[in-house]
Amino acid sequence: MNNGVLVEDENIAKRNELEELDLIDEDDKFTILDDEENDLDDDDEPVELPSAREVATEDSVRLYLREIGRIQLLKPDEEIELARKILQGDMMAKRKLVQANLRLVVSIAKKYIGRGLSFLDLIQEGNLGLIRASEKFDHERGYKFSTYATWWIRQAITRALADKSRTIRVPVHMVETINKLKKVTRQLAQELNRKPTEQELAKSMDVSIVKLHEIIKAAKEPISLETPIGKEEDSRLGDFIEDAETDRPETTVTHELLRQDLAKMLNELTPRERDVLRLRFGLDDGRQRTLEEVGQLFAVTRERVRQIEFKALRKLRQPGRSSRLREYL
Repeated sequence: MNNGVLVEDENIAKRNELEELDLIDEDDKFTILDDEENDLDDDDEPVELPSAREVATEDSVRLYLREIGRIQLLKPDEEIELARKILQGDMMAKRKLVQANLRLVVSIAKKYIGRGLSFLDLIQEGNLGLIRASEKFDHERGYKFSTYATWWIRQAITRALADKSRTIRVPVHMVETINKLKKVTRQLAQELNRKPTEQELAKSMDVSIVKLHEIIKAAKEPISLETPIGKEEDSRLGDFIEDAETDRPETTVTHELLRQDLAKMLNELTPRERDVLRLRFGLDDGRQRTLEEVGQLFAVTRERVRQIEFKALRKLRQPGRSSRLREYL
């Protein structure tokens, strides 16, 4: 089955789950932007305006925050009562508990901005964690729902960042380690007023230098070969990277000339001598045959094959012939 279809189905399922709990407004599905007239005189400098997508995102976030800001917070006894009803399968109680804690998701999602997912995507993933927390919450343990839900929200967001924010997926535990490395690096830089060394970083994180190198390598983002280069961005990074698996043009020409000169020299031998050398040195297919294999092909002994080979090579080593190939050495 197509992986793209699976991902799309999973996203639709997640969105449907949020819609069932009224966590996505109709206004969030379709963002309508007011048209604004921009009257510019001929002498005015053009003003760089934000893209329609950026404006739509900002409006969606603002609208979402305004909507959840109207929802009243729950008192401790109300949380307990809702938790009891959820255990009995009351969907209305589950919806109310989740909606009353949507601001908690926003406050946690803010800490993950700039790590590869948009703010709205972070909120949506956090909301899925909040829903999961409402299903798992046990009020009899004595702690508040917000304390319990925080772990589920963070787990949902960090897992989404690991799965969706990078070109190459990084395991969740490694993402957390990378974030720890960044935090430790900032702290040491502030304390030392310089860039910390690898030894200082490894000591602060209580890891070996080898492990630190693995973390640093995993933290690197891949660079696209289609990255624009230059002020006009008319070139791509891939245009300047050498293909190590392809021969250089001069090498290709040299090999072709060598092949032609070698063929001319072999044509000066007898057909049997020529065939024996081709088989023994793999000149046609790159596979060198043994004396035994060549002898079986020609129905002669190994010693006879060796004699034919020796005679043919002696002819090629004559000064008049061997001088043609010295320039390739």
